[in-house]
Amino acid sequence: MNNTTTLIPVANLAVGLIPACAVLIVLFLWKHEYPKALYAFGRMVLQLMLIGYFLNHLFGVDSAALAVTVLAIMLIAASWISIRSSKQDFRRSYPIAFTSIAIGGGTTLIVVTQGVLVLDPWYQASVMIPVAGMIFSSAMNSVSLTVERFNAELTQGKEYYQARAIALQAALIPITNSLLAVGLVSLPGMMTGQILSGIEPLIAVRYQIMVMCMAYGSAGISTICYLALAGRSPITLR
Repeated sequence: MNNTTTLIPVANLAVGLIPACAVLIVLFLWKHEYPKALYAFGRMVLQLMLIGYFLNHLFGVDSAALAVTVLAIMLIAASWISIRSSKQDFRRSYPIAFTSIAIGGGTTLIVVTQGVLVLDPWYQASVMIPVAGMIFSSAMNSVSLTVERFNAELTQGKEYYQARAIALQAALIPITNSLLAVGLVSLPGMMTGQILSGIEPLIAVRYQIMVMCMAYGSAGISTICYLALAGRSPITLR
């Protein structure tokens, strides 16, 4: 196979915007919050450009302190995003979300980078940061679903154990669907990217299995930790 990655010209990249622009046009015509969609696209492009320049610098610096600092920022941001849209008492719910994602995501990150990939040095930023991003993102999404569903079930008068079971099941639906669909309905981003860059499919499959396992593990452990730490009363704004 060809092991060289093709650089996508800007003009070609613009062609890829056509389907998205079609959706934006419909949103405009239907007057359905198209400014929010435009803002999301603009922010997406800006964020990716900035992170691209930042990672170019980060990957060239051999510093454990810098790698740990970036991981800490990612964890803080993931914890905040997981509860930002919920009607929770921030002072009570944020520490629980932070601890849950730190345990679930942190444990999974250590297992994958040190037990599976065996990074040398252990803080190799070019691997550690992208892997941490996938792990913390999975944990963040799971905790976000857990926060909403668990609090809603308790508010509706469900018993603690019943609410806990419902919230756990609901939080794991997206990642479980991904497990069922991978290879049958979809080829996930990491696997597709590796194949497009010339990696043998069977090698890409191994990495994708690792990714799916770490996503499920971080999501599940973080959810379990949140449900264990949240207590039996709904966390609502006072």
